[in-house]
Amino acid sequence: MISSGLSHRRLCFGAIVLLCIFAFTACDYEVPITPSPTRKVQERLLGNWTSSDGKEKMRVRRLDDSVYVVYYDGDLFRAYHSDVAETAFVSVQDLNSNDRKYAYVIWNLSDDGKHLRLRSVNRNVVPQEKRDSTAIAKFLEENAKNPDLFGEEIQFDKET
Repeated sequence: MISSGLSHRRLCFGAIVLLCIFAFTACDYEVPITPSPTRKVQERLLGNWTSSDGKEKMRVRRLDDSVYVVYYDGDLFRAYHSDVAETAFVSVQDLNSNDRKYAYVIWNLSDDGKHLRLRSVNRNVVPQEKRDSTAIAKFLEENAKNPDLFGEEIQFDKET
């Protein structure tokens, strides 16, 4: 019984470490995917969201016609649609850091608007020499079907 408790604590500690590593390394890009939004804010994305496991909260609000403000796990982000190769990408800028770097995310909203799936672009797949939006967009277009391009999926459920 003691080894089971110790094993559970190690697993929980490992999960926390992974989340911290993700939080500190997710915003790794100097530029957004596209220099400006590719579509307007979608009303169905606005609202409060909770991860399927209930551990993460996200609030999505409209900043203007094309830009969202996202409050996620205590941090503020600016996000907008950066669609490339018929893929729903989002450029997400960390507003809490001094360097204001970006993360790249793909999203999929269920038809009923109640479930949102997010996957970040794997920073180890995008070459470091891709430092401008045009080069990033072209790379993502060429690699949009590459399963290694994306990290683990997180699902959120809309709060009612």
